[in-house]
Amino acid sequence: MNSTGHEKIQRHYDSVADRYDHHYDHSRGRCYHTHLSRHLIEMLPDEGTLLDIGCGTGLFVEKYRSGGGGAIGIDISRGMIRQARRRCAGTDFVVGTGESLPFFSGSFDAVASLLAFSYMRDPQEMLNEAYRVLKPGGMIAICTLGKKLITRGIPAIYHIGELMQVKHPVVRSFGEHYFDEEEMKELFTGAGFVNVRTKWCSFAHIDLIDPLFTLARHIEPFVERRLPQLAYNICVNGKKPA
Repeated sequence: MNSTGHEKIQRHYDSVADRYDHHYDHSRGRCYHTHLSRHLIEMLPDEGTLLDIGCGTGLFVEKYRSGGGGAIGIDISRGMIRQARRRCAGTDFVVGTGESLPFFSGSFDAVASLLAFSYMRDPQEMLNEAYRVLKPGGMIAICTLGKKLITRGIPAIYHIGELMQVKHPVVRSFGEHYFDEEEMKELFTGAGFVNVRTKWCSFAHIDLIDPLFTLARHIEPFVERRLPQLAYNICVNGKKPA
C-alpha cells in the first residue's frame, strides 16, 4: 500500500471517528470485539507496557488496561486518536504509522494489533519496527483478516460499498490484504521472531443479523477448534529472543 493508500485510510477514519464506536456499541458489536480481544490478550503477557499499533478509538487499549497492564496506542488517524484520548484518559496516544514507529528501541514488553495489520503499506516493515521497539523477550500478537473461502467475497462487497458512497465505518476498500498461515509465519520469522504460533478465530461476524449472529456465536468455539476454514480472522504471536 503506497502513501496514497495511507492518505485514503487517514481521510476515511478521520471522517468517521466521531461515530466509529457506534459500530461496536450494541450487543453484537461488543461480543465481536470482546471475542477478538480475548484471543489477543491470551497471547500477551499479563504485565508490562504494551504498544497497540492501529489502536483506533482505544477499544483494545481499554480492555488490556482493565487487566492491569499499561498501554500506549498509535494510529494514522488524528480523529481516531482524539476519540481514544477521550476514552482512555491518562493514556498516551500518538499519531503515526506502524512502519515508522516514533519510539526508542527496546521500549515495550508487548506489541499488539487488532484488525489493522491488513491495511499496512508494508507489513514486513511494520513487523521489523515492532521487533525493534520490543524489549528482548517481548511478545507480539496480531489479529488480522484471514485468507479463507468465507472471506474471498469481502473485498468485492467493500468495493461496491465504496462505489455507492456508503458512509459506514468499515465498509470501505483500501487494498487490504488477506493472509494465510504460511504468509504470516514467513513475515514473523523474517522480522526475527521465534516461537511463532497461529490460530483461526471469529465465526460470528459483527455484520450478521439475529438470529444468525446468535446461532453463529453458539457454534463459534466448535468452528474455531474443528472447522478453522470457516473462521474470518487469523491470530499470530511470536517472541523476540531474550
